[in-house]
Amino acid sequence: MADFKIASAPDKLMTAGLGSCIGICVLDKKSKIAGLAHIMLPSSTQAKSVQNRAKFADTAIEDLLQEMKKQGARTNALVAKIAGGAQMFKFSGESDILKIGERNAIAVKENLKQQGIRLLASDVGGNYGRTITFDAETGELFIRTIGHGERVI
Repeated sequence: MADFKIASAPDKLMTAGLGSCIGICVLDKKSKIAGLAHIMLPSSTQAKSVQNRAKFADTAIEDLLQEMKKQGARTNALVAKIAGGAQMFKFSGESDILKIGERNAIAVKENLKQQGIRLLASDVGGNYGRTITFDAETGELFIRTIGHGERVI
């Protein structure tokens, strides 16, 4: 949580506990260098402390891409898949501030687009948690959900 890792094929990356958080999986298909960030909040610009840049969609994506590039990934050839962004609790009222999962999903999609990364697939929303495993070899994202089965995107 609030972290990112880089791997090369045949390794796989995994993160658990994706509720309102988002798992951002990025891959250079040719070099088979993959990255996975587990973000908690949409933007560092609204935070009092940004010591852990991996916590926020904007700064985590930026740092993830920099690290992938250092490892040899071609930033102009990256593709992404995302999962998470659930609304884990019901709140009364219409305030968007409490819709963290939805806000995270929007922020991640916007930041990927700004970086020129094509989003190939997503599994976001709902009201259930997810555990994901990203295969650097194949680019498959394996998603296990609580009470909603398993799938691959």
